[in-house]
Amino acid sequence: MTPKEWIKNQLGVWQFNYEGRDIRDKNLHPATFPISLAKKVIELFTHKGELVLDPFVGSGTTLIAARDVDRNAIGFDLQRKYIELCEKRLQQIDMFNTTKQIAIQDDAKNIPKYLDENVISLIFTSPPYANLLNRERKNKSRRFRKNDQLDKIEQYSHDPRDLGTMQLDEYTKAIGDIFELLFPLLRPKAHCVINVSDIWWENKRITIHVSIIEELRKRGYELRNIIIWDKTNIVNQIGIFGWPSNYITMGVTFEYLLDFWKPSL
Repeated sequence: MTPKEWIKNQLGVWQFNYEGRDIRDKNLHPATFPISLAKKVIELFTHKGELVLDPFVGSGTTLIAARDVDRNAIGFDLQRKYIELCEKRLQQIDMFNTTKQIAIQDDAKNIPKYLDENVISLIFTSPPYANLLNRERKNKSRRFRKNDQLDKIEQYSHDPRDLGTMQLDEYTKAIGDIFELLFPLLRPKAHCVINVSDIWWENKRITIHVSIIEELRKRGYELRNIIIWDKTNIVNQIGIFGWPSNYITMGVTFEYLLDFWKPSL
């Protein structure tokens, strides 16, 4: 990375655009991020040929991005349908690709069975959002757009092991337990970047990003940076909330990228 690129990346607010290969259909997966986001994180914190891990691989965007920038990558997910989606997206032949990307159906708690210690150069993931997706979609933007997700309950699965079915306190502890298991797999000073969003629920802000920061610090991770993913360039029409006297920020317009690393001994 050039000094000019380095300085640009020091800005704490990032924007990205979707491309044709991105998954945006919520019927395929309820929560996705652009390939360009994953590529930027991977290029910033790894070198070519190194190994990237996504413990909640979902639609496989991390694997696609890793292939684009010549990194090896391995992703895990509980749900067979998401592994099949990953594999379908990876079927595109790239004759210049000398790296390998693999999607495995298994619980993230079992990842240490597959990997040795000190081999991961980066963990990049967007974990399921507790049970906050498990509610009917009622917001005004969906009504205006006649969105087919209106009144539907978006969730990852009905598997009790799935973080997306858990209450917040249980969810936070489960996240901590998983990342504690992953900690020995990281190389010293390897980064762990978690994409997460807060949410408004019953007129209260649920600070999921704060809970995750506190939990990972307990497990040995050191917080290095908090980056804002500014989504104002890609969100659709949004409704008005809280007017005229109960001001709230629109959660759909930004998310957090929590950048931790494994301190060197």
